[in-house]
Amino acid sequence: MSLNRKIADWRGQRVWIIGASSGIGAALAEALDRRGVRVAISARRADKLQELADRMGRGTLVLPLDITKVDEITAADQRLSEAWGGYDLVVFMAGDYTAMHAWQLDLAVARQMIEVNLMGFMNGLSVTIPRLMAAKAGGIALVSSVAGYRGLPKSLVYGPTKAALINLAETLYLDLHGKGLDVYVINPGFVKTPLTAQNDFKMPALISPEEAAAEIIAGFEQGQFEIHFPKRFTRTLKLLRHLPYSLYFRTIRNMTRA
Repeated sequence: MSLNRKIADWRGQRVWIIGASSGIGAALAEALDRRGVRVAISARRADKLQELADRMGRGTLVLPLDITKVDEITAADQRLSEAWGGYDLVVFMAGDYTAMHAWQLDLAVARQMIEVNLMGFMNGLSVTIPRLMAAKAGGIALVSSVAGYRGLPKSLVYGPTKAALINLAETLYLDLHGKGLDVYVINPGFVKTPLTAQNDFKMPALISPEEAAAEIIAGFEQGQFEIHFPKRFTRTLKLLRHLPYSLYFRTIRNMTRA
């Protein structure tokens, strides 16, 4: 059952990707561009955004911003609306990650991850929800992670921020779907990106950013609320969510050798 509208034709759609300078965001931008979408790309590094735009169509709009600064998001939203008259879909993909055990808790690092992974999304929503509600149409996609399903080793701060995003997307859906807006939560498994490059363990079912982008687009086209991938990995984690704690903790320790 589709919980959102199915996107049958991408041509002419206006999509704003926040967190597009590398990894999944860059791959998604290029894939949508090839489908005739007008794409706006945002991230902190203007040079990386311009390199990406140079590989894409002439209509790509480059909007550098820091997601932790609401005034920069507001300025980018204004520029985009002046250029295009609005947007049909905004994808929040910015993220920060540092592997951390409980005995390694660093408050400065923790605060930065929370500021980017959670408060940054709140900043963006405070700007984009009014714009989309005024149009009475459009969609919001939050990129979370399967790390938000249940507690995992080395995910002391990252996991809780992603769990919060899943909850946030569910709440947004309940609030906004009846007002004509679509809401998506995207939960990738392991994807080969600059963030996962710091992992010092074998990542099961590792996929490329291009494969991840294809999964996301397919999810939009099918009108899915939760877009998760790769299925051979995420379905296992979904099953683990239903185990009682005694079995879950034992299984995760055996799987991760933690």
